[in-house]
Amino acid sequence: MKLRMMAIMAIAASALLSGCQGSDDSKRLYVYNWGEYLDESLIGEFERQTGIKIIYETFATNEDMYTKISAGGSNYDVIFPSDYMVEKMIKEGMLEKIDFSGLPNFENVGDRFKNLGYDPGGEYSVPYMYGTLGILYNKTMVDEPVDSWDILWDEKYARQIFMYDSMRDAFAPALIRLGYSINTTDLEELEEAKRSLIAQKPLVQAYVGDMGRDKMIGGEGALSLTYSGDAYLSMLENPDLDYAAPKEGGNVWFDAMAIPKGARNKTGAEAFINFLCDGEVALKNTIYIGYSTVNMKAFEELPESMRESPVYWPSDDVYETCDVFLDLGDFIKEYDRAWTEILVG
Repeated sequence: MKLRMMAIMAIAASALLSGCQGSDDSKRLYVYNWGEYLDESLIGEFERQTGIKIIYETFATNEDMYTKISAGGSNYDVIFPSDYMVEKMIKEGMLEKIDFSGLPNFENVGDRFKNLGYDPGGEYSVPYMYGTLGILYNKTMVDEPVDSWDILWDEKYARQIFMYDSMRDAFAPALIRLGYSINTTDLEELEEAKRSLIAQKPLVQAYVGDMGRDKMIGGEGALSLTYSGDAYLSMLENPDLDYAAPKEGGNVWFDAMAIPKGARNKTGAEAFINFLCDGEVALKNTIYIGYSTVNMKAFEELPESMRESPVYWPSDDVYETCDVFLDLGDFIKEYDRAWTEILVG
């Protein structure tokens, strides 16, 4: 498989360089990804195989990425948006259709991860990683079962709770525990969830991003709203930590690879996406990142400890109780307003 992949890369590079003599566009690839979301040694490997130089930049949130690209002036060729952002960008004509004839390694992606609601025809994106949204907790500080979102509202843990400084993620547990969809566009339901998060606010030590993982590893809190991938890595560093996917259900999220509309090096972008879908490459990448791979070739070669971990690889029961975030259209403005009122209230 590795030799086959290298041959494909060499052909792609040859076509790029011969087809655009004198043009720098075919010799460079601009990649825009989340922070700490790629084994960067793979960049050098791709460059050696293809002769294409990667210019690699990172972003902190989907909204930051969207704002930069929608404002124009950026020349990214490959981006890594999450599920609902893929849907939004498709609706707004911001993504190129992918030529899957140039992605033979796409066959390694599991069928359950294809043609999902955010890209129903599977024309504009290729899944990259996935996981669940749940609760990371410290077993030395929490002496009761962690099986419900309600524990994030328990006054016993006042100032020991971390919440994501992320609107959709923070609203998800509030909506679910009220019996509502994480994709609701009902204003009364959203307002009820907002009041719930305002009531929770005195219990929250901080609204965090990646720093939340470090704080939990350091024993600075009892409970944290967390992505399963971060939970898995945290548990490796601190054995006092464990992770729960609440019984009420939750969010199963997907991050994807896509090509912005008007990308200057679409052929190189497809070659890079194909490279990341190679089984050996995906295996190395997922072990480095700690997030769940969608690549079944990679999954088959994972250490047993990862394959059998319910945190790394959620069970079918957990997977089926979770919903994917979808684009909310203009109603997202109501979420923005409500989230601002929570933070400044």
